[in-house]
Amino acid sequence: MRLVTYSERGRTSVGAIEDGWILDIPQAYAELLRRQGVTDATGRAQAECPPDMVLLLARDGLGRAAEAIAFAREQLAQDRESAVGRGLAVAMESPHVRLRAPVLRPGKIICLGLNYADHAKETNSPIPQYPELFNKFANALIGPGEPIVLPRVSQQVDYEAELAVVIGKAGRYIDEARALEHVAGYTILNDVSMRDFQFRGRQWMQGKTFDRSTPLGPWIVTADEIPDPQGLDISCEVSGEVLQRSNTREMIFGVATVISYISQIMTLEPGDVIATGTPAGVGFVRDPKRLLRPGDVVRVTVERIGTLENPVVAEE
Repeated sequence: MRLVTYSERGRTSVGAIEDGWILDIPQAYAELLRRQGVTDATGRAQAECPPDMVLLLARDGLGRAAEAIAFAREQLAQDRESAVGRGLAVAMESPHVRLRAPVLRPGKIICLGLNYADHAKETNSPIPQYPELFNKFANALIGPGEPIVLPRVSQQVDYEAELAVVIGKAGRYIDEARALEHVAGYTILNDVSMRDFQFRGRQWMQGKTFDRSTPLGPWIVTADEIPDPQGLDISCEVSGEVLQRSNTREMIFGVATVISYISQIMTLEPGDVIATGTPAGVGFVRDPKRLLRPGDVVRVTVERIGTLENPVVAEE
């Protein structure tokens, strides 16, 4: 499944992308329950398949979501006009539809630095012995197509293509051999970094979580469709020029290792996002430097997930 958070005509919900349609999970689940004779189907659907990705994952809703999607797909095939009228399906091309970051307000956004050896080398940094962790906050997140805002106080804004992991099952002290069982799915994150702020101190966070700076999306591909996250091509293109190209097999610490390690420190919870680091090719170490400018368009592509595209604008 390709799970999205989307807005349409003032409401926000969650759905699944199929053949140019968004199949609305809460709406479809409510109608499915009504067909089964459930009283207060709407209330139960809101509780079991809520229109919020974090809550959907926290309430173990992916199985119910799959049932709802299958029902919506069937209804769409039988009578498209009726399915659309009942709110089971929305055309992606509709001018009223906007994809959002698939997880709007994750409880935690945990990021890895220097997790590709070639990136550590290009920054003259030693290969880390343990995962190098820092954090972002939800204020930084934007969705596909939303502008990356260059803050007026920073003159060194950089791109970083990353595979992101979305946690689906809570856990502490997770065994590495079973760590991938805790993954709901995978998406793309562009770890846009304000380098002049990042290197003002020994902690990177201040350069990593500016408002409206971090694209996430365009959707979550569920873990059953990517059984091995350590073999995915990853690239970043800025205004038509490919500046990063690698594969997730080049990570120093793989996804399972990272999940297990973080869970030694804190409980991982449904909806938490882990950004797994960027490969070589970032802008601030290039000669000449290639930092983001107003008018740029950044495209991050990860194999089997898709492409996350965002324009770049100056802060007003």
